[in-house]
Amino acid sequence: MPSALNIDDGHVSMRDGDRAFRLQVDHLEIPAGRAVALTGASGSGKTLLLELLGLLRAPGAGTRYVWTGQNVDLAALWRRGPRSAGLAHMRGRLFGFVPQTGGLMPFLTVLENIALPQRVNGCVDAAWCTALTERLGLADVAALMPGALSIGQRQRTAIARALSHRPPFVIADEPTAALDSDSADKVLDLLLETAREQGTGVILSSHDVERMDRFGITRLRLTTQLDDGQVISRLGAAPC
Repeated sequence: MPSALNIDDGHVSMRDGDRAFRLQVDHLEIPAGRAVALTGASGSGKTLLLELLGLLRAPGAGTRYVWTGQNVDLAALWRRGPRSAGLAHMRGRLFGFVPQTGGLMPFLTVLENIALPQRVNGCVDAAWCTALTERLGLADVAALMPGALSIGQRQRTAIARALSHRPPFVIADEPTAALDSDSADKVLDLLLETAREQGTGVILSSHDVERMDRFGITRLRLTTQLDDGQVISRLGAAPC
């Protein structure tokens, strides 16, 4: 069976004081090897949906969430508890993560940061880490600490780290938001090309609709509406 993430009847509800918010995903299928971008206004739930997909946020009751690659019921893992070993193992095995600003360990070198997911997952492959530094233009800074890097170099290191354990999917939250236009294009191109070579799916959030279209990334748009005092965000295909 082809590897994909499938969500049906997915939802997450939150409350902040008097504000109630509900994210509703009636159906979503993301095959491995596909790049998709979540778009929508600020506050529409893009990061929340990334957290749901990345097993960082518990789904609401009745949500069906499956990884078809090994027929794993991801929603069921949450029912064993948020600190269960099975949930942590699948989160680390299934996903690589690229935060907005790199999120690198400041006490590790570039190469050590890249190798960290391999160590956590017990799949050490030093040759692949070295190849990633060369592929992403980091060979000359591999021995440096993150504090010595430019913003673009930190983002490229985060991409290499996310790909180092060869996950089926990479989740990136506004990965180019802190970069200038030229650097953003280079970083996004490297992410997509390297992931494509591995057959890795890329799920990212972005406000930059023009850039997503220019890179041929399928857009999925979150829209909100107010219903009985609750903000409801739903996922749908973006207009052409």
